[in-house]
Amino acid sequence: MAQFLLETVWLVPFYALVGGLLAIPWSPGIIRKTGPRPAGYVNLIMTLLAFVHSTIALQATWNYPPQEIFIPWLSTAGLDLTIALEISPISVGALVAVTGLNLLAQIYAIGYMEMDWGWGRFYSLLGLFEAGLCALALCNNLFFSYVILEILTLGTYLLVGLWFSQPLVVTGARDAFLTKRVGDLFLLMGVLGLWPLAGTWNYTELAEWAATADVNPTVIGLVGLALIAGPMGKCAQFPLHLWLDEAMEGPVPSTILRNSVVVASGAWVLIKLQPVLSLSPIVSSAMVGVGAVTALGASLIAIAQIDLKRCQSYSVSAYMGLVFIAVGVQQDEAALLLVLANAVSAALLVMSTGGIIWNSITQDVTQLGGLWKRRPISGIAFIVGSLGLIGFPPLGSFWALMELADGLWETRPWLVGIIIAVNALTAVSLTREFALVFGGKAQQMAQRSPEVHWPMMLPMMILLGFSLNLPFVLQSLSLLPDWANLNKDVALLLNWSSIFGCTITGVIYFSNIPKPIRLPWKGLQDLIAYDFYTPNIYRMTIIFTVAQISQFADMIDRFVVDGIVNLVGLFSLLGGESLKYSTSGQTQFYAFTVLLGVGVLGMWVSWPFWGVQFLELIF
Repeated sequence: MAQFLLETVWLVPFYALVGGLLAIPWSPGIIRKTGPRPAGYVNLIMTLLAFVHSTIALQATWNYPPQEIFIPWLSTAGLDLTIALEISPISVGALVAVTGLNLLAQIYAIGYMEMDWGWGRFYSLLGLFEAGLCALALCNNLFFSYVILEILTLGTYLLVGLWFSQPLVVTGARDAFLTKRVGDLFLLMGVLGLWPLAGTWNYTELAEWAATADVNPTVIGLVGLALIAGPMGKCAQFPLHLWLDEAMEGPVPSTILRNSVVVASGAWVLIKLQPVLSLSPIVSSAMVGVGAVTALGASLIAIAQIDLKRCQSYSVSAYMGLVFIAVGVQQDEAALLLVLANAVSAALLVMSTGGIIWNSITQDVTQLGGLWKRRPISGIAFIVGSLGLIGFPPLGSFWALMELADGLWETRPWLVGIIIAVNALTAVSLTREFALVFGGKAQQMAQRSPEVHWPMMLPMMILLGFSLNLPFVLQSLSLLPDWANLNKDVALLLNWSSIFGCTITGVIYFSNIPKPIRLPWKGLQDLIAYDFYTPNIYRMTIIFTVAQISQFADMIDRFVVDGIVNLVGLFSLLGGESLKYSTSGQTQFYAFTVLLGVGVLGMWVSWPFWGVQFLELIF
């Protein structure tokens, strides 16, 4: 049985796809008598089957070498496009993570969206998302990975724009789509530019080619920079990071997936491409630079936000920045651990705060407070999610950050400093959120905010338990180092930075200091709160330039192109109006016209013989 499920694990994406297709009839109201709820139940059952299938397949493939499945798709004119699927513990483990988190998010959505009119459409889009993510996990071909990423970009646009009657939702969906399209366009350039160099898009063959490749540094540098642009957009990295903030206009259940596994799709492709990207030191340095800037910048921005969902979205961008650093320094295992730890903790954080947003009808942290007594389970879930995200032993992110920092301790200590700073700033941000939401006195919107009902509580408790047991799971799979082999200095720095960030922020926000906190330098506070004025910089540079070019092109089109066409038309009208008098029916006028034409033609032909003398006579 296990062997059969392993051999058919490539069918897992079709579970979600079938579930999404079966949910469609409830979306436009084709099926009315049952109401929209069966759409969710059908999708939920298919996701459960996918999770069980992938879990059994993971047990069957563990400790076995990777296998590949090839599905011919197109072969013509020297171009062979074959869908390559990799069946390995890592890819099947990714299937388990994707289907498991989707299953929990869909159960959560049953409670969160019980009265929502877009139930059928929402679940069909979740099925599309899950199918795309599962296909990406198995795909071993760069070209088809790009195609799948395009599908996920479309899914982001549709999910963020679910409540399309709200103007902010429409704007957020549009901005998220366009921002990610910029990265996707450069990624397509890189995909096409890589083919003449390597002659393949298969990840395994690309790694073998990169091991012995001798290519022009400039060419591979440009191709590599184009290849990392796509993951930059998917992982919300500077300067393509604004979409994740805009995407918070969507429903909370979709935010669970977006903050956990959707952003990881770009990181997954980045890790797969690491052998190729390491061919160029410029590309590796660019990944480290982008990751460092995003990690530090997003951590600072998260501290200054008052929107609960946006606080968490910037923390996700920061941790994806650490993934970029890990890939840039060729630490793939640390990158995978970071992706896993972030997925679990980020999903738990969104679940714990999503219920508060649901029945408090606000996500402004300044309007909440005092919820610890009313919602202790949500508070505990938030604490566990926070500790799982920062470097607090023995939870998940501690081991990922530990492995990354330990590998850089001797060679690049300045990057270790950035990791420690990001960890401390994330601890500050999460402690601030906890204090404003669960601590202090209850504000007006939090006076009546009981715990959520079981469809939202159950997945949160399951994920809470898994987050606490994640270190034991990793230890049983021999994925964690022994305590005796740890770099004690790095471990202490991570531990103390977490304690320092939590303690300092707790003292400030749980004391009687007036809230909100005002920095002495208002300009600095505004700089951080307004995302370092990145939207304004975009408006004054790129958007302004595009607008001016568009206006100039419009002027050329209206006054030059249209002007020439209209002038030709005017001459035609004038010619027609003039020539109509030549059809008077008078023979003598026709003879005069012929004589005049012959005279003009004769003067033009004989001009070389008498024209010069004529001009000299005049002048």
